[in-house]
Amino acid sequence: MTARSTHAVRLREPANRVSPRAIAHWAIEYLLFWGLGFGLAWGVAAWLGHRPRDGVPRWVTAHVGWLPVVVGIVGVLSVTVAPVWRYRVHRWEVSADVVYTRTGWFTRDWLLVPVSRIQNVHTEQGWLERLLGLARLRVHTASHTGSSEVSGLPVAVANRLAEDLAHRAHDLSDDAT
Repeated sequence: MTARSTHAVRLREPANRVSPRAIAHWAIEYLLFWGLGFGLAWGVAAWLGHRPRDGVPRWVTAHVGWLPVVVGIVGVLSVTVAPVWRYRVHRWEVSADVVYTRTGWFTRDWLLVPVSRIQNVHTEQGWLERLLGLARLRVHTASHTGSSEVSGLPVAVANRLAEDLAHRAHDLSDDAT
């Protein structure tokens, strides 16, 4: 009989970080989102704050001026903190037989996708990613939970990885039917 270990198994960090330009990409995305939210909050506060409205409680009209302030503070914190935090957490690695990613904010999600199970792989670029020279690598398997994405990669790296993974997946594929 063998004794079972009571120690928790810890996965090591994937070897690679995304591009540092991903920080700017995420910051601009958050800035656009929170800028729109701030504009809407300011509009609501201006509309409700000038005169009482039917069906709107008095306490709402009395305190609606705080809405853009709160949205602005949360937005500034999101734009300044979240992209750096996301950069520190998001990592990736491609080995001979697995695509390994780690994502998450408050909880961590480690995903290992066997190369032999890859059905397709491709790169994507949004308009902002194109401006910053970044791309997303998407790796798909038959299982939705087995699919993986690495965003914030330099375009050349994403394209090279997509081509390499497609060739290796083809070479390693087995008949899973």
